[in-house]
Amino acid sequence: MNQAAKKRLLPGFGLSMGFTMVYLSLIVLIPIAVLFLKAATLSLSDFWQILTDDRVIASFKVTFSSSLIAALVNTVAGTLIAWVLVRYDFCGKRVVDAFVDLPFALPTAVAGIALTAIYAPNGWIGQFFEPFGIKIAFTQIGILIALIFIGLPFVVRSVQPVLQDFDSQYEEAAATLGANSLQIFIKVILPAITPALLTGFALAFARALGEYGSVVFISGNMPMKTEIVPLLIITKLEQFDYAGAAAIATVMLIISFSLLFIINFWQWKQARKHQSVRGV
Repeated sequence: MNQAAKKRLLPGFGLSMGFTMVYLSLIVLIPIAVLFLKAATLSLSDFWQILTDDRVIASFKVTFSSSLIAALVNTVAGTLIAWVLVRYDFCGKRVVDAFVDLPFALPTAVAGIALTAIYAPNGWIGQFFEPFGIKIAFTQIGILIALIFIGLPFVVRSVQPVLQDFDSQYEEAAATLGANSLQIFIKVILPAITPALLTGFALAFARALGEYGSVVFISGNMPMKTEIVPLLIITKLEQFDYAGAAAIATVMLIISFSLLFIINFWQWKQARKHQSVRGV
């Protein structure tokens, strides 16, 4: 089968592209456009007043700081888990591999209830911290745990296939030249998986920014302390402040999209760089 025949296994470019644009418009582009149009009903001063409200700023601080820390923790932990799943064979490996995807399948509300029950002052784990005055549930620590829970699979599933496809000959060559294990990882392996690491980090961070179900139970939802931005948006919707909710949601959308755009642009530049090197 020649190359032209392979390209015709699916409908032609016009029909496929048309379906793609219609589907994306109905599912993604039109809802986002409506969100921007709703936010545009506000004047610039009103828009700025909403964003600079003390309660909104406090919610942004809690959400962004927790999401950033959780994404960084997941980047390290997810890489280690992916390394273990790729490089080692052990009893129950398939079960562990399946557990990684559990946050994808588990309803976020169920995860939030379970985490709250476990880390509450009288919970299975929380009771051991209570005598030391350490409170996990209904604090930012609880929010952090929930965000780590839902973000871990993004890093593992981003790094795992790259490690699987990594040619071990590069490691053997480095070892032959006298490099130790740490040098091999830093100089040889880490540069190869860095694009995947950044992708996993960006996805985990963006997912944490918009997380609601698993956080709303364990956070305690205290304004100025543990209130997250998605909950604040829901609160404004319940108060029929649609323009205010749209303004806050628009800012969150712009930040998330900008982060993903920067990561994808960086990956594209890296891919062009590798292609040029191979071409030479």
